[in-house]
Amino acid sequence: MAAIKTVVIKDGMPSVEQARTCLQGELSIARRDGFRILKLVHGYGSSGVGGDLRIALQSTLRQMSQKQEVQGCIYGENWRTSDERSWELLKRMPELKNDSDLGRGNRGITLVVL
Repeated sequence: MAAIKTVVIKDGMPSVEQARTCLQGELSIARRDGFRILKLVHGYGSSGVGGDLRIALQSTLRQMSQKQEVQGCIYGENWRTSDERSWELLKRMPELKNDSDLGRGNRGITLVVL
């Protein structure tokens, strides 16, 4: 089974609430199907300054991590081998070294550790 499931939340330009609802549903599906990582593609905002979805979903995920509803999350800009948390995850799951966003500083994604 694949360790990572990718979900594109930004498609259709959902509202923040729609995106949060989608996130909850996708987390449930990923857990049910045995995935260990959910890779969210939330976009960075069409202005390039940082979109509402990115900010809201990362805030939601931080809260979920604090409540231990998810093990943690790694923002796209930190998804690189020189980041301590990323490196620990890569050592546990070496198959993630093939991820196309690793080392690219992609602020439009977040990895959620289930």
